[in-house]
Amino acid sequence: MKSQLLVTSVGLLALLAMPAGLAAQGQNAQLPRYTVTDLGPVDNPFSRATWLNNHGLVTGFDTAPDGTSHAVLWPKGLTTPKDIGIPGLGGPNSAGFSVNERGQAVGQAETSVANDEDFCGFNFYGFLSLTACLPFLWQNGVMTPLPTLGGANGFANSVNNRGEVAGLAETTITEAGCPVFQFEPVIWKHGVIQELLTYPGDTDGVAAAINDNGQVSGASGRCASSLNGNSGLYLVENHAMLWESDGTPHDLGNLGGTGGIAGNHACALNNRGQVVGHSELANDTTFHGFLWTRHTGMQDLGTLPGNFDYASLALGINDGGDVVGASLDATFSSTAVLWEKRANQPANLNLLVVDNPSGLFLLLAQSINSSGEIVGLAVTSSGEPHGFLATPMNGEAGSEGATPAAQGLTQ
Repeated sequence: MKSQLLVTSVGLLALLAMPAGLAAQGQNAQLPRYTVTDLGPVDNPFSRATWLNNHGLVTGFDTAPDGTSHAVLWPKGLTTPKDIGIPGLGGPNSAGFSVNERGQAVGQAETSVANDEDFCGFNFYGFLSLTACLPFLWQNGVMTPLPTLGGANGFANSVNNRGEVAGLAETTITEAGCPVFQFEPVIWKHGVIQELLTYPGDTDGVAAAINDNGQVSGASGRCASSLNGNSGLYLVENHAMLWESDGTPHDLGNLGGTGGIAGNHACALNNRGQVVGHSELANDTTFHGFLWTRHTGMQDLGTLPGNFDYASLALGINDGGDVVGASLDATFSSTAVLWEKRANQPANLNLLVVDNPSGLFLLLAQSINSSGEIVGLAVTSSGEPHGFLATPMNGEAGSEGATPAAQGLTQ
């Protein structure tokens, strides 16, 4: 459905194989320890947490009893999600991708308008879809559609604390070999759409994240001949991009490759302008997570040590510089990892967990907030995918006294 939903953004890639086991690995003694909350619910076939804000409010999607996908919010301390996908935009499916401190959530939602493009990937991921899907902004119980660039489809990936939204929108331009119309990275300010420039020669792109300064991270490239099940995009991600608040584009470079497997993609950024993502290595043989700063440029974050992993993804970063993502072995079995700012190598998040009542194995860490709380994708012992929340054990995380809007409880 999109990179942050089924990355980043890997997603179902992580479900292709269960981990063989937890090999003993030395961990930095300074790293935090976590308690894990299962965001389930157990009786639904699929649940996914995609983002959490600094108040501990989590967004994502959940399978409704009728088998459709619904955008949801998990207020802090609750394991039962609040369904914000009803009535949605008139169609059956929706998904949430980001929520800010004001309780504004964004994502994608189907309309009642017939459309034969599976632009948002609902059909691809097993949710019956026959209609167009649009980017939305949800606030105070109301889901509002955001405009496209003339095309039928689009989705919103990220919202900052000023209410500015980043995503992509379809145009009416046809492209040879492309099963959908040309689509471009965009931002919405007060509901008004602004197209962002792609790398010279690139025809398509995506805006993945926006910080409170209005800087945007993402990728540009060319339309793919089919949906990439790992990114949720019809995009060959050739260039990891950063757009300044005035829209000026910057190519962040790469780790030696052109974007052949997972692509070169800037998945997230913090308010200090630090950017994380993934990039191909030389000859496009594999891909690694990266951290980019203006001072250092693009740095290779590597893979889990001593684990024979050959690929990694950096998917989220907080303002303190802590990074989360996944490390993958040659069979694409995935393990959630933490690159803590004081450590010099990634840590297996599963080995930092000391309280895990549901016995979840953490496959992929998607987002980390200022308190060090982490959400992502896990599996039960029987292989059922569940969302998870990992909370540091060093006291109560998150903000006390969050407003009802920040908790997402206003109607």
